[in-house]
Amino acid sequence: MPDLDDTEHYMSGHLLVAMPTMEDPRFARTVIYICAHSAEGAMGLVVNQALDSLSFPDLLEQLDIQTASLDSGTPIHFGGPVESGRGFVLHSADYVQEATLVVDDDIALTATVDILKAIARGSGPSRSLLALGYAGWGPGQLDSEIKANGWLQVSPDDDLVFGPELDSKWERAIAKLGIDPSMLSGQAGNA
Repeated sequence: MPDLDDTEHYMSGHLLVAMPTMEDPRFARTVIYICAHSAEGAMGLVVNQALDSLSFPDLLEQLDIQTASLDSGTPIHFGGPVESGRGFVLHSADYVQEATLVVDDDIALTATVDILKAIARGSGPSRSLLALGYAGWGPGQLDSEIKANGWLQVSPDDDLVFGPELDSKWERAIAKLGIDPSMLSGQAGNA
C-alpha cells in the first residue's frame, strides 16, 4: 500500500470514473475516491459497488461490537481488490482520531475498529462509507492508466461519495463533466 503520510497530493481528494472501455472487469463502471496519490503510488476506494455477502450489523457481530440499534440497510462496499479482508471507513472530516488520514477539509479515512465502535454507538462521523479492500496503484501506474484513456477525473461532491444511489453514481459522475457516456470512446486518434 502506498505511504499515506506523503505530503504531495496529486489527485488526492478527487474521483476517478472508469471509461466505458475499461478492460479490467473489477473496475468496469466504477467511481473511485482517491484517498492518497503521490510519486509512491495511489490508493482509493470504490464508492459505487456494494457487497451483497455481508451487512454492517453482521460485520459488527463478527467483530463483537455491541450496538443498541443500527440501520441494517447500511451497505458495505467493495473498496477494491487489494487486501479485501481489510476494512476502511471513508467519512466526513467531523470525526478525526490519531490514526485518521484527513484527505481534505471535508473527507477523511480511518482504518481502525474504533471508528466502527463509534458508528455503532452513534458517535461516529455524520457521513460514512465502509469498504472492504482498496484500489491501489504502484509508482506512475495510475498516471499511465489516465494517459491511456482509462479514467476520467471528476471533482467529488457529498452525494457522489456518500449518497445511497450506487447504481447511478457512474452516470452522474460523468454527467458532472457535461459528457454523454455514449459519446465516450477508448480510442485515441489524430486529426
